[in-house]
Amino acid sequence: MAEKKIVGKKTADKATARKAPAAEVTAGKTEAAKSGKKVRVTLVRGLIGTRESHRATVRGLGLRRINHTVELEDTPSVRGMINKVSYLVKCEA
Repeated sequence: MAEKKIVGKKTADKATARKAPAAEVTAGKTEAAKSGKKVRVTLVRGLIGTRESHRATVRGLGLRRINHTVELEDTPSVRGMINKVSYLVKCEA
């Protein structure tokens, strides 16, 4: 007799998986983002010889080349990214 083995079971169907509504996602904005405060960030040093995570952080800030400037919302997450790569960028409030 051949026995059938159950290899794996699905724990949740796609239809029953809960996704966060858009209202919950946008509710986490800080007061600085709501007030419209901006910060200007400029890349002043090259990325050669830096850590991979620092290069990824600079790309996450939207900076592409030396002397490239972007204007970002003044949020704690952006401030943390700027602090991480402070030796590569210049920040103006």
